[in-house]
This record gives sequence, structure tokens and C-alpha cells, in this order.
Amino acid sequence: MSSEFGRVLRVSVFGQSHGRAIGVNIDGLPAGEPVDEEMLQAFLNRRKPGGSPLSTARKEADRPVFLSGLENGRTCGAPLCAIIENSDQHSADYQELFDLPRPAHADYTAWVKWGGQADMRGGGHFSGRLTAPLCIAGGIARQILARRGIFLGAHLSAVGTEEDRRFPLHPTAALFDEIAAKPFPVLDDAAGERMQALILEARQAGDSVGGIVECAVVGLPAGLGDPMFDGMENRLAAALFGIPAVKGVEFGAGFASARLRGSENNDLFAVEHGQIVTESNRSGGILGGITTGMPVTMRVAVKPTPSISRPQQTVRLSAMEPAELTIRGRHDPCIAHRAVPVVEAVAAAVVLDLLLEGHHGTF
Repeated sequence: MSSEFGRVLRVSVFGQSHGRAIGVNIDGLPAGEPVDEEMLQAFLNRRKPGGSPLSTARKEADRPVFLSGLENGRTCGAPLCAIIENSDQHSADYQELFDLPRPAHADYTAWVKWGGQADMRGGGHFSGRLTAPLCIAGGIARQILARRGIFLGAHLSAVGTEEDRRFPLHPTAALFDEIAAKPFPVLDDAAGERMQALILEARQAGDSVGGIVECAVVGLPAGLGDPMFDGMENRLAAALFGIPAVKGVEFGAGFASARLRGSENNDLFAVEHGQIVTESNRSGGILGGITTGMPVTMRVAVKPTPSISRPQQTVRLSAMEPAELTIRGRHDPCIAHRAVPVVEAVAAAVVLDLLLEGHHGTF
């Protein structure tokens, strides 16, 4: 299915933004793993809407209801199914969008693919609302990985032209926790204030702005992944592009490495405490699709929210003629800051899947 990823750990997301509920089915979780529901809720709260003027005014509790797979606080080997009930839909705001597709949104392509039958209220199955169940899967995966000494964290690296500083060469779990505890997920709070001002400026102009999320995974062993088409980068990128509004993924220095010479780009090998390391990490902890033992680093580009209140040119599908669209309703002026835990979640699920695959489904 298109809304599913993973080999051993199979994650399937279901529901629509304005349907009765959204949810996730997770098959392949190791049995007997404790799930701290309070910790999981804290993780989900980092992405939920209605928390500030920087996001949509839609208010949802985002409390998961576990239907199967969890007994006495532990995974039991059965597929884990969880739903989040929707409670604050304003579907009437989307009525005219059935005939007037939003520029840069999936309204038009869904209309073509499913002959006008897709439920596109609130974005339907294409909505960022579907990242909440992704965070259930990733939040559980993060807890399992942490017990094996593998930690993930992310921060908002940029909003528009405003940039945060990059992660250090060796980010730590403590640094990840520090960022996660902040109301705005950045390393440099002064940069964060400039980013927030830019988001509010876009909102006041009836516009939106995009951003970049930087994510790192520490504690991974060397040797994880495969060459060519099944490498660590391939698996991560395929899943990360499933996050709504993601338009670019790069690892390590990424596109910037194309401007360097080999003498500048190469990560020189060294030995520290009996372990092979590199003195820099422009490769992002991956060579030939296989982990080096250095932190795996990636940056994810999130486009500006398509739903803006400024008048835009579109077409009236029923008449096949040009039309003007002014979008009403509640929309994020920027979704990149809410995407930070989502990138962590997807990365965690992919990493756990690769580890389980290498250990034939067990640890």
C-alpha cells in the first residue's frame, strides 16, 4: 500500500483529516517492549495544533487510543493499532475546494486520480494531520531505540532566510532533550526569535513560509545498511518524502558538497578510544549506503503551506475555466516547526526497521 513503509517493522497510516479518526497499524514490533504512554503523549504534544499563534487554531487533544498490540503497558507481539479521534473539524471551510483546487496542494492530483471522489476536507489523507499517527509509531520506536543506546533528535534549522546553527559533530541525547523541552525547537534562541517573527509576518500578510529540519541519529553501529538501492539513505529518504510538504532530503553536507573539492569534502579517518571515527562528518555518517558509526545526519526541506488567504489564480473544475480562489479556514503560516518531531518519528521507525531486519526481527 502507498501509505505503508517498512520491511520487518511495517507502519501503515490510515484516515482523513476530517474523518471520524486517524490512526496507525504497526506490525513487527518486538514483543515485551514497555511503552511509556506519558512519554509518548509528551512526544505527540510537540507536533499537535493549537499551541501558539505560529500554528493553526485547530485544537485537538491528539490522545492515542490503543485498540490492539499493547497489554499491561507492553507490546504483546500482535499488530499494534492506535487511533486518534478527530474533534475540531470545520469541514464547511473546504466546500468550494472540491471545485477550486488549491495551487501547490494535492486537491487537483487527487481529483484526477480518483475521479473527484477523494475526501479532501482539511486535505483529506494528504493532510499534515496524518503526521500524528506517524508520531505514535515513531514515538514508540524512539523508546525502543533509546533502551539500546540509540538516540534521535532534530531542530528547526531554517525558516525562510533565517537560520539556526548546525548540530555539533557529536550531538548528545542531553542536547536532543534540551531542544525538545523548548517551546520553539532551535539551538540558538535568538535565531528562533527571528524565525518566529518571520512566521508571524507571513501570517499577517496572508501568506506562509517554509523551513528546513535537521535531524541526527547517534549510537548507531557501523555496518548498517546496504549498497546501491537499499542503503540507509535510500530507506530514510523514501519514508521522509512521505511526510506531507517535504520537497527535499539531503544527508551530511548534501548539495553543498557539490561545491567542494575532494580535499575539502573528504572526512579523514582517525582512531579514538579504540574506535575508527572521522574528523568531520560531511558524509552524514553514511558511506556507500552503510553507516560509518558516526552520527547519521539529514536535512529535510518543508515547503510553505499551500493554504494561504491571499487571492490566487486556479481553475473551476466543473466548468474547466480560470477562477480566483481565496482560502478561508484555519491554516498554519508555517508547518516546519511542527514537522520537527515528525522527522524524528519517521527516522526512528526506519532505523528500528533496519536494526530488526539485520537481527531477523529480534534484538
